[in-house]
Parts: sequence; C-alpha cells; structure tokens
Amino acid sequence: MADTRRDRGPHPADRELFGPAALPRLREAVAHLGWLLERGYALPSSLKLVGDRFALVARQRTALMRCACAPSAARARRARAVPPAELGGQVLLLDGYNVLTAVEAALAGGVLLLGADGCVRDMASMHGTWRRVRQTDPALERIAASAAELGLAGLRWYLDRPVSNSGRLAARIAALAQERGWPWEVRLVQSADAVLARAAETVATTDSAVLDRCGRWFDLAGHVVRTQLPQAWVVDLRAGPPPAAP
Repeated sequence: MADTRRDRGPHPADRELFGPAALPRLREAVAHLGWLLERGYALPSSLKLVGDRFALVARQRTALMRCACAPSAARARRARAVPPAELGGQVLLLDGYNVLTAVEAALAGGVLLLGADGCVRDMASMHGTWRRVRQTDPALERIAASAAELGLAGLRWYLDRPVSNSGRLAARIAALAQERGWPWEVRLVQSADAVLARAAETVATTDSAVLDRCGRWFDLAGHVVRTQLPQAWVVDLRAGPPPAAP
C-alpha cells in the first residue's frame, strides 16, 4: 500500500516496538542476521528465520532488514565513506527520495534507525508513489543549510521517474532552489539506483544496493540529523556481540 500520509511522523506502535525494552532483542537480531549474511545465506530466508526466532512483528522486521548487513559489507562501506571535511567544492549526487524522506521523518518525530554500517535510515516506503507532506519544504531547507555548511559547490538530485508525483517533486525542488539561489539541479531518471551505483562523483545515499556498488558516498541525511536536529528520534540498532558459532 502506498504511503498516503501528510506527515512522516511515527507509527502509533513505534514507542513500544522501538522503545528501550525492545532494543536489546532488536540489536541481537541484527547481529544474528549479519552473521547469516556474512556466510552467504539469502536475505529473505534469513530475515524470516531471525524474525521468527526473536518474535518480531512486521515493522520490526522492516527495521531489521534496513539495519543489518554482513560485517564485511559494513567495513567495505565505511572504507569508501567521505568525511565531511573532504566535501568542499564538490557537486554531491543525491539519491533524492532516500535523502529527503529521512530528513522529513526526522522533522516529524518519526523513528530513524542507526544501522550496522553507521548509516541513518528512515522507515518510509514509497511503493511507487510519493506525496508531499508538511515537512517537505522544511526538509529541503535543512538540506540546503547542510550543503552550505559543508562547502558543496552544488547538489544534483536524482528522482525515479516511475514513482508517481516525481515530476511534481522535481518542479518543487527546482522552484525552491531558484527562489533561494541554491546551486541545485534535478534530474528525472528511470532508476536513480542504477545511475548512482556507477557514478564517479560522491553520492549521497544510504540505500544498501547502491552503497555496495558505488564508489565514494556520504550520509547527507545522517549529517543533517546530527548537526541540525539533535532532538530527532534515532534508534541505535547497531549489532550487539556476534552469536556464538554452532
């Protein structure tokens, strides 16, 4: 089902699902899933196995899927992460929906997830449709503030053309950038993931499929949260101790 909300705030059950009492179990689940992925087990079957073992509900399983990765993958991703101090003068290529929805969620008090690779991710799912929410323009303003603070020469937004309303979002980003004098460009493409995965420039994304294939990358949404939105609800699901070998 498409996300038709006008707000990126928390699900009514999130305080319980991601509250302090649930965190040890979730972190242990992240460790178990990472252990299986490291050994080549397929994600769908591994996710079901771990989710069943720890009696996780659907929303917790979604969080587990977004936060866990093989330890070797996490190390490889971190090795290609660009420090903020090295971004000055660059044009940063943005995985548009990935960055925007995370900042929107942060502004709305939605749950954000700190995963095994150190990236900050939200729980939103586009499912082929994007809808503007109350936090959209404020999120764009926060992203612009971070771009200026980092000394970026510009931002190039990539939006997936097949996602409904991408044209409207592209028009809004372009209009706001022109109004504010932001050095931004917006491109509608068939697949933002495919473009960013082979880009020579630094890309801003936390999409695992892109992170495992791209060159240099930066967690722009996470930077916005850390530097501008310290009150945001970030749930640390970095894995606990690895499970004992059988």
